[in-house]
Amino acid sequence: MRATRFGTPCAPVAGTLHRTGAWYRLRWRRTAHRMARPRQGHSPDGPGRRIFFITHISFGEAEVSAFEPQATIRPTDLSSSTLPVYEVLARDLRALDAPVFGLMSDDTMLLASTLDAMGVPFHAARHENSAIAMADGWASASGRLGLALIGRGPATANSLHGAVSASRTGSKLLLMYGDAPIGVPSPNELGPDGKALNAEAVLAAAGIRTFVARSPGSARETLRLAIAHAQRGQAVALLLPVDVQTAEIDCEAEAADALPAGAGAADRRDTPSAAAARIAADALAAARRPRDLGRASPASIATAAAVLQRSRKPLFVCGVGARHAETREAIERLADRVGAVLATSLKAKDLFRGHPFDVGVIGSFSHSAGRRLMDEADCIVVFGASFNQRTTSAGAALAAGAPIVHVDRDRSHIGRWGPADVAVVGDARAVAEQLLDALPERAPAEKPFRSEDNRRRLAQFEWAQEFRPEHTPRTVDPRALALELDRLLPADRNLVFDSGNFVQTLPFLSTQGPEHLKLPWDFFSVGMAFGTALGFAKARSDETTVLVIGDGGLLMTLGELETAVREDVPLVVVVMNDCAYGAEMHFLRLENMPVAQAMFPDVDYAPVAEAFGFRTATIRTLAQLREAAPLLRSRDEGPVLLDCKINAAICGPYIAEAAGHLKK
Repeated sequence: MRATRFGTPCAPVAGTLHRTGAWYRLRWRRTAHRMARPRQGHSPDGPGRRIFFITHISFGEAEVSAFEPQATIRPTDLSSSTLPVYEVLARDLRALDAPVFGLMSDDTMLLASTLDAMGVPFHAARHENSAIAMADGWASASGRLGLALIGRGPATANSLHGAVSASRTGSKLLLMYGDAPIGVPSPNELGPDGKALNAEAVLAAAGIRTFVARSPGSARETLRLAIAHAQRGQAVALLLPVDVQTAEIDCEAEAADALPAGAGAADRRDTPSAAAARIAADALAAARRPRDLGRASPASIATAAAVLQRSRKPLFVCGVGARHAETREAIERLADRVGAVLATSLKAKDLFRGHPFDVGVIGSFSHSAGRRLMDEADCIVVFGASFNQRTTSAGAALAAGAPIVHVDRDRSHIGRWGPADVAVVGDARAVAEQLLDALPERAPAEKPFRSEDNRRRLAQFEWAQEFRPEHTPRTVDPRALALELDRLLPADRNLVFDSGNFVQTLPFLSTQGPEHLKLPWDFFSVGMAFGTALGFAKARSDETTVLVIGDGGLLMTLGELETAVREDVPLVVVVMNDCAYGAEMHFLRLENMPVAQAMFPDVDYAPVAEAFGFRTATIRTLAQLREAAPLLRSRDEGPVLLDCKINAAICGPYIAEAAGHLKK
């Protein structure tokens, strides 16, 4: 059979097409095959050659891959009422209408291939940690359930960094793992199970709720339960033993349950299963369910209102629990009424962007104009933030003697990491609206924080005033670099930051709001940002996603350069290359210890990324960054990597704070 795309003949599909009364169609996938650009001359095919492959042939409900040149392509026997569990689970997962991120293993290959054949996007990473991070990034950016598929044994062990990290982000994630057969071992086994691992115990030790499909008949219900728990805002694991996956189950009874009375056999055969329908309905209901606006008790509202009534210079500090638009608007109305200035935690950065009395991030990442007002506050109200010691610079960022009102839905979060004089248990939006009802409007004279002088100082503030650039002949000041990037990057951007000393550049890069910022640091580890950025970019392909990563984190996840090109991800990778483990280097210096083990040779990563198919530039000066500006705005031409050689001597302000706190 010969196929065409828009009238252009393509290579014939080898294999026999068995067509038993079912219709067939061809589905195409565009593969961007970006060849490394040679330093001299050009490839005859050009660096941007695009090759189109026939990837699937679909027979009714059965779809199969068509890559193998001698494959015999057969549809599923639609007359049979039994199907292998992996195919039934694939149908149920398809009902979620979400991509799957993973890395194929021999114990997940049937499920992965079936998902792909059914039209479920399957995005393959080069490491299991990155696959889970991709699912987490996608879930965070989309607000929906993220799906990851990982193999058993060594693959499970490989994934633990990503699994633990994802379990702490609050994203809705279903981590599906292959697992060893649960039946009686065959007498014809070749030998001991080299992949043996008690995954259930390991995942439990990691703090991850785990479900196990212990029998073919319970597999679908176990999947549904796992999804239901994940939809609550947590990462859960589902173990799929190999023999359970390959066992066949009778789907006819479930299909009949989903049909109206009197439906015929043909209708029963082609109707989606009841379990798949329930899964799809549950997912849709979870996505559409309005947030429960938990109102606080009248007594706590009265106490908080009394504190605010006595205050003349209130400071509101908001975390990611206040990031929703309706919540932000309610808090802004309350701030306008009582004359408060508005600050955020680092994760909620840019929440009040554009408000005339936005004083920025509290703590280590604050600026001088905002700090001046924060230091004058006579009352602090915290909405939806943990308000931990890192947020408050171990308490140094808090005005002395100012009473603290802490608002959170979870009582255990209030006062957990710092003092709270008044605890208000409730939804941030509901509490703000209750306080609006309880507090009268104030005259301008009763709002000293809202003076024209303060308004003018905040409006005139520029981050460039906060430092004197420290460039060297071969490196650039990372702060100045970030400020220039902020000017050159598209406004509709997302930021994903890995961890390291270069995080000091975060205040100099802005976004449209905290929903455009992802900080995968919940496990306090390096290397989770690359996968997270790939997933984030997949969910928001119409925006530019910028990954800011150190040379250490890049080398941990170097294989994902290939993933970015293969998946044609609209990604800008900014490598903050200080040729060191920068944070450790500065910690060692603070301890008067040798730093040699924290320093590394100057490696040029641009040619490496170019070999994978990236468009690249090496940056040692701001002038070179400006010359590379066209790369940053050409999202549709493939991923970009900037190898930015930064001055390693510049220490982030939080480094000394953290070192001092550890000594206490």
